[in-house]
Amino acid sequence: MKIVSIIVTYNALRNDWLYKCLDSLLSSEMHTDIVVVDNASSDETCTVIKEKYPFVKLIENSENKGFGAANNQGFEYGITINADYFFLLNQDAWIESNTIALLIEAHQKEPQFGIVSPIHLNGEGKALDYKFSNYIIPSKCQDLFSDILTSRLKKELYEVSFVNAASWLLSKGCMEKVGGFNPSFFHYGEDDNYIHRLYFHKLKLGVLPTAIIYHDREERSSNIYFDNQLITYKRGLILKVSNPIINYSFNLEYRKLYKIAFKSCLVLNLKLSKEILKKIKILNDLNRKQIEQNKIISKIANPTFVK
Repeated sequence: MKIVSIIVTYNALRNDWLYKCLDSLLSSEMHTDIVVVDNASSDETCTVIKEKYPFVKLIENSENKGFGAANNQGFEYGITINADYFFLLNQDAWIESNTIALLIEAHQKEPQFGIVSPIHLNGEGKALDYKFSNYIIPSKCQDLFSDILTSRLKKELYEVSFVNAASWLLSKGCMEKVGGFNPSFFHYGEDDNYIHRLYFHKLKLGVLPTAIIYHDREERSSNIYFDNQLITYKRGLILKVSNPIINYSFNLEYRKLYKIAFKSCLVLNLKLSKEILKKIKILNDLNRKQIEQNKIISKIANPTFVK
């Protein structure tokens, strides 16, 4: 069995993330090949890897290609070495020694799960990662909270509707059906889209409560990718159009915006009119044909988007 762990780095020396991440993989009970794809770090990330972790496969990008495209480079490497499993791990996360082994054991019992995820604790290990805790509420992950509270926790996978890609174990079967990340997304949204495609290809997403990672992101400052309403709108729009499960198009979005613009003019709502004009400009600036083409490609059952 061959497992490849893929880490995308960008200035990963902060808070000793790189050391914690790579050292935890080296301590794994289940041996894993490691590939790091660096997105043009301006710190000494690549130098440290070459000097302290020379056995790591390092891919150095001359520019920041974004999370999805960089992971696709890791997927490509994994395919060339005929990997059975692809383990994605954020640069600011680290695992316990049995994490990968437990995830693989769970998947082999229930291969209908294309992606399995561990539980995400915060960096100190004192609590659930806050955002992760929202992924496993009862409306999104049936029975997990109840089983924890009633001391009936099962050592098996709980189906969940979404888990972010900070730590995913993808099976070879998942890679052969769903492929890599959709290049329509630069940073954020690519994991949402991947899960949409996972469902389209009739695979499941699961969480294993006995497997743990630590995700150190509590001290993050504000994030422009979420704080800026226009960036959020753009990402949400691409996500809707790219979803192979639903039928949504840019033409529908144009009609909706023009309808709102017309009504705002009638009531002299200048603020709303300006907002709609900005959104229409975003629409006009998008590579709409390529985004729609990528949606069509994502419906094909093969390692799409991986060269």
